[in-house]
Amino acid sequence: TKLSLGHDLVSIRNSINKTTTACFEPALDYCVIKIPRWDLAKFSKVSTKLGSSMSSVGEVMAVGRTFEETIQKAVRMVSGGLLDGLEGGDNNYDDLENLLQVPTDKRLFAVQEAFERGYSVDEVSRLSKIDRWFLSKLKNIATAKSEMLRLSGIDAFTASSYRYVKSMGFSDRQIARYCHSSELVVRRRRQQVGVFPFAKQIDTLAAEFPADTNYLYMTYNGSEHDVQNVSVATYDFNGTNSNGQSTHGGVMVLGNGAYCIGSSVEFDWCAVSAVRQIRSSGERAIVVNYNPETVSTDYDESDKLYFEELTLERVMDIYELEKATGVVVSVGGQIPNNLALPLHQQGVRILGTSADSIDTAEDRHKFSALLDSLKIDQPEWSELTTLVDAKAFASKVGYPVLVRPSFVLSGAAMSVASTADELERRLLDAEEVSPDKPVVISKYIINAKEIEFDAVAQNGHILNYAISEHIENAGVHSGDATLVLPAQ
Repeated sequence: TKLSLGHDLVSIRNSINKTTTACFEPALDYCVIKIPRWDLAKFSKVSTKLGSSMSSVGEVMAVGRTFEETIQKAVRMVSGGLLDGLEGGDNNYDDLENLLQVPTDKRLFAVQEAFERGYSVDEVSRLSKIDRWFLSKLKNIATAKSEMLRLSGIDAFTASSYRYVKSMGFSDRQIARYCHSSELVVRRRRQQVGVFPFAKQIDTLAAEFPADTNYLYMTYNGSEHDVQNVSVATYDFNGTNSNGQSTHGGVMVLGNGAYCIGSSVEFDWCAVSAVRQIRSSGERAIVVNYNPETVSTDYDESDKLYFEELTLERVMDIYELEKATGVVVSVGGQIPNNLALPLHQQGVRILGTSADSIDTAEDRHKFSALLDSLKIDQPEWSELTTLVDAKAFASKVGYPVLVRPSFVLSGAAMSVASTADELERRLLDAEEVSPDKPVVISKYIINAKEIEFDAVAQNGHILNYAISEHIENAGVHSGDATLVLPAQ
């Protein structure tokens, strides 16, 4: 736009680094990977094959120093916290070679499964036609995983071991799973031996010139921070500043992650509104998000923008590094909400609604007990782990019933079963009922009207509210529904 108005490249300043002009050739010392978010699993009969037509509903952007580190970040981001990193998809792949040949939303995991089974780079390249450079990097991840699996346990890890696997993008949860430990034990031991991530600037200069940018990412492939007043040597494993250096703090706002069906731009509006209010109140706002399509990830919206994962590990890293005064989890939707209780348990100050109250609303058992205590009616429901129990409960409450996997968020994979045969087919086809994958079955109320009440309150006093009405009958997830306001 500026060029069309008559400005030249020499006079236009680089808005990211605030040092060079637009005619300056960029130099990059980081790797960026984008992965589309597909929601094909929400549709039972839709083909998962990928071609030239647009099928994604969102995307993530990961930034790191190596391809291995960055792609593992991106996989965690696009899964919304359901995956710990890039691993083989399923040891029960019946036709792995066909999965390598046909592009689908699962092919990346099929490639990793092949490497974990011992396929060579040339074999996978012949089947998938993927360039060998990328495959060699994915092979490195599989090799590092196999090396960890051969270790006797977490006690075998040294500082150099931690640096190696963290530089390859492995999360603490992955390491813990491979070494029969827990995420928090891995985190504590890693920090005790002095292995921390570094905060780096996205400056387009590869650090060749001083840069003034708040556009940041975290990496283990570095030796110092680009952020002022922060040095990894000054932090013990509790995140305290042992040298007495000044730190500015700030309020962290966790974003919404990738757009998906049922979770979209409304959460970004909430996050941006919160950030603007924080800054207008004289506080520093620190945004953590990885969705390049959002306004919250515009670097000029906040005092600091971390283009980073929304996981317990990474949020804790940034919280300790920045000495933040608190974290806002309530404006980013389901992903930040899921972090509220784990963060609270680690001593993080959650601003707004307490972590315990969020947990009461999120945990079906606790919320159901709350409704009972308040004498509010609710459809009969149960969490079940076997097909026999599922059919017995459905027979007891009467068909139709609403079926949903308890581990799936935002209304994904919900369905209505009207007969015992439909219920059995729904559960068996998807292999979704087992002790480690319970399903929630609720009595489905036919022709019910759904009304939503949303409110903001402080100390029990409602400050603002809205009542909206669903156009569709109850059963359509609110993220997919058409709403009218005010209610009719």
